[in-house]
Amino acid sequence: MKLPENLPRFDAVPREEALRLLCAHEYGFPPAQPEAVDFREVETDDTFCAGKAVLHRIEADVHQNGKAFTFPFYFVCPKSTQPTPAVVLINFTPAAPDPYLPSEELCDLGLAVASFGYTDVSPDNDDFVSGAGGLLGVDRSDPYAPGKIAIWAWAARIVMDYVQTRPEVDLRNVAVAGHSRLGKTALFAAALDERFRFAFANESGCAGAALFRGKTGETAADICRVFPFWFCPDFQNYTETDDALPFDQHFLLSLIAPRRVYVASAAEDLWADPQSELRACLAASPAFEAHGCRGLQMDREPLQPGDCLHAGDIGYHLRAGSHYLSREDWQKFAAYMQKHKNA
Repeated sequence: MKLPENLPRFDAVPREEALRLLCAHEYGFPPAQPEAVDFREVETDDTFCAGKAVLHRIEADVHQNGKAFTFPFYFVCPKSTQPTPAVVLINFTPAAPDPYLPSEELCDLGLAVASFGYTDVSPDNDDFVSGAGGLLGVDRSDPYAPGKIAIWAWAARIVMDYVQTRPEVDLRNVAVAGHSRLGKTALFAAALDERFRFAFANESGCAGAALFRGKTGETAADICRVFPFWFCPDFQNYTETDDALPFDQHFLLSLIAPRRVYVASAAEDLWADPQSELRACLAASPAFEAHGCRGLQMDREPLQPGDCLHAGDIGYHLRAGSHYLSREDWQKFAAYMQKHKNA
């Protein structure tokens, strides 16, 4: 598979500069993590999933800048005598289970999941006053102010703080996961926080796992026109041409090395563009190899729906169908995590 000729080289800049470029020109500089967080358990159900698991409903009381803000999340852990790998899921609803969160099946696969609804943190619009935006004092007149992706990633890291307190969790094997816009968020959270040993981005597309250069479907101009609040204001200065940005999305994947990143695509999701997502994995591979890891191990081309590339520290699969976080996606990621945990 051929990569775009004008693709910036990740190894041409220091890692810190690569992260600075992504923050300054796309996502905004992330908010400071809270001065203090209190976790309150408001519900416990040890009969969840027919007694297979324990469900905890938690409220995070966050203190920052002399203000307080609370958001809820769930933690579902299978009953096990051994520490359990876990996932922090940034989800579209707070429910557990949910169409994108098959709680019982994930327990059967040996995964604990801490999940929160993203709009419980900050609404998916240009309101930066209510929710966490007000707590953080986001000033959108600043060209480098955090967008909503950075704020939702901030919350994922708070939920990770809670996961760190659970003795049932194997802290060597915790992932952050999301679908679509929240897949973009999961990748950014993993780039910022090395406690996430895996990142799972499902059909994250434009401004997620897909390269801007050579992309079909949704472009930078498209996404910034409809969802400018996801990004820092300065991002609008770089959306007119594919090669305007001084980086591309393989920088984001590369920042996760030497940990593991998993990208999932759907064959009919042409707006996200599976080919551009796959190219980004290939483009990020040298950064993983520089750490003594294996990048994407691609043993066949072109890929067909159902193909899984699980051998490397960059994982990938192509699913039949359209834009959705399916049980099949979860099963394939869980198999990858099981294969690479503790390695």
